[in-house]
Amino acid sequence: MSDSIQKRPDGRLPEDLRPISFVNNIAPNALGSVLIRWGNTQVICAVCCEEGVPRWMKEQGVVGGWATAEYSMLPYSTLGRKPRDITRGRLDGRSQEIQRLIGRSIRSVLNREALGPRTLYVDCDVIQADGGTRAASITGAYVALKMAVRKLMDEGKIFEDPILKSVAAVSVGIFEGRALLDLNYEEDSSADVDMNVIMTSSGEFCELQGTGEKVTFSGEDLQRMLDLGRQGILRLQELQEAALLAGSDAV
Repeated sequence: MSDSIQKRPDGRLPEDLRPISFVNNIAPNALGSVLIRWGNTQVICAVCCEEGVPRWMKEQGVVGGWATAEYSMLPYSTLGRKPRDITRGRLDGRSQEIQRLIGRSIRSVLNREALGPRTLYVDCDVIQADGGTRAASITGAYVALKMAVRKLMDEGKIFEDPILKSVAAVSVGIFEGRALLDLNYEEDSSADVDMNVIMTSSGEFCELQGTGEKVTFSGEDLQRMLDLGRQGILRLQELQEAALLAGSDAV
């Protein structure tokens, strides 16, 4: 039976995304916010803005604004309670790596000069985790960022859209010898190869994160995963645009 026919444990085909929906304006005090539901994974993405830029930008004479991200998994987001980072006195390595990835992804599609001397903070809080939290965070963060920028433009604080293109992310992997799109926790935790693909709407890669968890993988395996990743990103871009067109409605 071919990859395109054989179904996965949850009934999906190898090239299928899990069900994805957006609830806009989930955090009224934020400049832009969305709850992204991706299968059983749920992440709140919210954007706030502060006038001014980091000190290093001023010292180095860097023109324009800045965007950065914070990522956290709430204690009840996993089956066993996950202690808050503040109780350990430091951010855990995984969270730090993911929030840096979110920040890089957002900045890759941002014209920082058009943003002006202000900082956008993107907060991504996982309220339920079932695989793909970083992909959901990046995909939802773009929607929240676009909402925030629209509001800044409506308020006359910026005069042109600093977002050059959209960005989205999806996981791919090799599980039981098959290339799969959008791994859930069961697949991700047992995958032979795990990869995250972050792409823009112009088809360019922002970042690839691929690891042979149990085995090495070939160039052919890599190409199969990249092809699935591109396919998934195209679908995600359609969903992002639908969410932005929906305004205050859920999609």
